[in-house]
Amino acid sequence: MNSDGFGILIIDDEPNIRSGLAKGLAREADVLETAQDAEQGLAKFREGFFQLVIADVRLPGKMDGLELIDQILHIRPQTTTILITAHGTVETAVKSMRLGAFDFITKPLDLDLIRHQVRKAREHHRLQIENLELRNRLVNAGEVSGIIGNCAAMNDVFQQIRQVAATDATILIQGESGTGKELVARAVHDLSNRCSGPFIAVNLGAMPETLLESELFGHEKGSFSGATRQKPGCFEQAQGGSLFLDEVTEMPAKSQVDLLRVLETQQFMRVGGEEVFISDARIISATNKSVEPLIEDGSFREDLFYRLNVIPIQIPALRERKDDIPLLIEHFLTHFCQRHNRPLKQVSPEAMQKFARARWPGNVRQLRNVIERLVVTLPGEVIHATDIPVELNPEMSATSVPVKTLVEVTEAAEQTAITAALASCDYHREKTAKLLGVSVRTLHYKMSRYGLH
Repeated sequence: MNSDGFGILIIDDEPNIRSGLAKGLAREADVLETAQDAEQGLAKFREGFFQLVIADVRLPGKMDGLELIDQILHIRPQTTTILITAHGTVETAVKSMRLGAFDFITKPLDLDLIRHQVRKAREHHRLQIENLELRNRLVNAGEVSGIIGNCAAMNDVFQQIRQVAATDATILIQGESGTGKELVARAVHDLSNRCSGPFIAVNLGAMPETLLESELFGHEKGSFSGATRQKPGCFEQAQGGSLFLDEVTEMPAKSQVDLLRVLETQQFMRVGGEEVFISDARIISATNKSVEPLIEDGSFREDLFYRLNVIPIQIPALRERKDDIPLLIEHFLTHFCQRHNRPLKQVSPEAMQKFARARWPGNVRQLRNVIERLVVTLPGEVIHATDIPVELNPEMSATSVPVKTLVEVTEAAEQTAITAALASCDYHREKTAKLLGVSVRTLHYKMSRYGLH
């Protein structure tokens, strides 16, 4: 079938309904085919290219209409689906909508109503395609969800995003702290057919073990001390959308088992509850660690890793994509000059060379923070090489360092230590304060003083 046309596939076990719908909808489609059961319908769907599938809920054989629609949407998520049945119930309607059905119609069928719904479905499909093409063009420009990059390594990442976004496959994003793993997760969500649904992000590394189960799955009122009200968890909040599990390798052993069970069964319950919820959230996880050593020492389950790592995406460190540094600096300068109401600044060639030679242990996040600091603190409109923070000049020898006062040396050392600690703690303030041996209040004061964000 020509993929440019609009194809309709009708699946119903009653011959009169199949022929009646086929005749009545003939003018609404470029290609129209029918099938008498789910197995035959699924075979035709795989062979052809149908934009709309109309299926009865009750079908002969091992597969009913709901299971059929679920499989169809896993094969081609952009497909529009309409379910029909003689036994319409609120429960069936809700379940069909959760699966992603466009509409739910009860028998006896009104042909005029069906034609109207088919036209709405065709328009819905057209808008889906237009939005997908628009978002793809933005990805090509490196602009989706704030991702900036033109180097070969980032173009590979953009290509992976385009390939996997249209599916519901589980994704594991790996990369150093500050490389933009959450931005990639958001880009996948923005380009997917779930883009109108929620994007829920949870940092598992910052979550106390005692609260993790409740945070993920929710809890009922009175289920434990302090549970004064019912609370939905992240899986429930992300229904119909995407759930981003950051620092997934930081999960304790029990939580790993709980997560594995949800991934295998697609079901979960709130803490203290009895109602079983069907999980309808795409799982995107991320880690800044190499997972293989964690599997070898037993701190991370191998079976959970394989469940999460269906589609791996590796984000390059900034030192591996230095050709993108001028592009990133230009983007951040424009953004922060507008945000802080400053005249647009420029970077001298010597300063740009220093930026390119820096090691950037905190990656793009560190570069972003440095540019914001320079925008806020420098009065001039040009950033010179002498303006670049001392922590970006590790190669500077002792003899080449200009004489400074003890206060200046101490402040520079504090800035370097705080910046390095922030990067190593993934900018988690409590962890950074503990690493530096100071209170969180002192850390906040120092960061504010030195323009660190």
